[in-house]
Amino acid sequence: MVTRDLQWSRDALEDFKKQIAYIAERNPGAARGVARRIDEAASKLTSITAGRPGRVLGTYEKLVGRLPYIIAYAVSANEGSETVTILRLIHTSRDWRKGDWPKES
Repeated sequence: MVTRDLQWSRDALEDFKKQIAYIAERNPGAARGVARRIDEAASKLTSITAGRPGRVLGTYEKLVGRLPYIIAYAVSANEGSETVTILRLIHTSRDWRKGDWPKES
């Protein structure tokens, strides 16, 4: 069985912080719940990397259940293990072209 480590890129952490801060301004309790659900969805990628091929070459996209977020990630192989790197956390209302990340609005 392959073991997988999880890491978040700087861009993904920034996306996460912005999304949660936006929600927290309006409803701190909801922000905590959303943060927990996103973290749980990301953590599950260490046991099963379920997702569709991503719009950016070499990536995959996983929808966060019952939330309007996409976790964009890549998997890299190491000796006897793999690393799942969360590259971006994107709200589903964002529209972006294949091959590139959404632009800041």
